[in-house]
Amino acid sequence: MTKFLLTVLATGVAFTSTGAFAQDEITFDFYGRADVSLQSSDDGEGSDSELVSNGSRIGVKGGTQITDDLEVIYQLEWAVDITDFDADNNFNARDQYVGLRGSFGEIRVGRHDTVLKDMYADLDRFNNYEGDVKVVFEGENRVNNTIMYLSPTFHNFSFAGNIILSEGDTQDDGYSMALYYGDDGLDDTNYYLSAAMDRDVDGYDVERLAGYAKVSDATTVGLMWHQQEAVDGSAEADGFLTSASHKIGNFELKAQYQMIDFDTGEDNAWSFGVDYRLAKSTKVYAWYTGRDLDTLANEQRYLGVGIHHRF
Repeated sequence: MTKFLLTVLATGVAFTSTGAFAQDEITFDFYGRADVSLQSSDDGEGSDSELVSNGSRIGVKGGTQITDDLEVIYQLEWAVDITDFDADNNFNARDQYVGLRGSFGEIRVGRHDTVLKDMYADLDRFNNYEGDVKVVFEGENRVNNTIMYLSPTFHNFSFAGNIILSEGDTQDDGYSMALYYGDDGLDDTNYYLSAAMDRDVDGYDVERLAGYAKVSDATTVGLMWHQQEAVDGSAEADGFLTSASHKIGNFELKAQYQMIDFDTGEDNAWSFGVDYRLAKSTKVYAWYTGRDLDTLANEQRYLGVGIHHRF
């Protein structure tokens, strides 16, 4: 698998780079998001209230057109905890890569989310909050030493894959692959479907099927099937996630349910929330998340209100 993907990438770059050199056209974008909530938490062992930074980040991205058909691209992004004075947790690397873009698609080299993590787009309605899919499911990995390929779209189909280099002889290289159909933003199509798998990624093999659709101008619904197994053959589990959202003026109502079944019991999580859009870049929100976790033999409850701003 590793040799096959590397051959495809090398062939695409060699074919594209034969074009005439173009005058360098450099693009640069500084961007970020700030998201803070006042959160009441009961993790089953105690309760408290605190300010929480939810996926706040800053980054730069851009590219340089080096020929008519080839562009160098880059992204450098960091997570920023804007509520914590601890310097060790305040500034952490997120996706950071350099790559090439052309008619062959895109190649990215560096640190990146696996394509399995990216495969469900907006299906997770509580991403970066306590209702995030990662709390219950394995497979939400950002990996170092990865080579990533994203294909062009052909008749609404596209493909992506990661190779994760192991840096040693004691562990096999991992890989992540995904196939997509439709538009993940639901602009060009009213539906989006994806299938993905991980092998030897962070100690797990994972498979997922996901889809969501716009059933009206105001309403979207989604469903994901998930299977995970530790690479040593233990800890096999199956689960699913379903979500829905409905817009009423500047309000958006959201709901989500997630379940995974182990031999020793079930873990369940459910979330309800409402967003109010102040501007295209800014919203305020409130949400509630509950979890019943047989694997930890406890119940957890979370309530948050906050503000989210993009720039």
